[in-house]
Amino acid sequence: MKLYNGGKIIAGMVAFLIAVTFPFWYGRGKTVSPPDLKLDTPTIEQLKEKRCVEPAAYMRASHMKLLVAWREGAVREGIRSYTATDGRAFQVSLTGTCLGCHSNKDKFCNRCHDYTGSKPACWSCHIIPEEVR
Repeated sequence: MKLYNGGKIIAGMVAFLIAVTFPFWYGRGKTVSPPDLKLDTPTIEQLKEKRCVEPAAYMRASHMKLLVAWREGAVREGIRSYTATDGRAFQVSLTGTCLGCHSNKDKFCNRCHDYTGSKPACWSCHIIPEEVR
């Protein structure tokens, strides 16, 4: 069986492979380290119990899931309290609970959200209190 236009087919396949693998070999060896965000974490004086709602590792990874669960529970089911994994009870409130310690939205919330490119919908309903701005 004779291959017609074999040179063009092979050239097309080579061009395709180069285009598909370009991001891998172009970025090889180039790494970008994440910036040091220097978040506005609460001082000991600001903390009432010296602990967040859940452990810090959980909050870094899953605070968005917790806040969505709080929103869904409060708005749709009327659940206004949250019991943490260690048994402590909290009011389900972004401004009353979270912003009590993490008081600077620009220096705390926005730094990570801007870095990750996420656009949380919190402030489409919530008004930022004057003392938190």
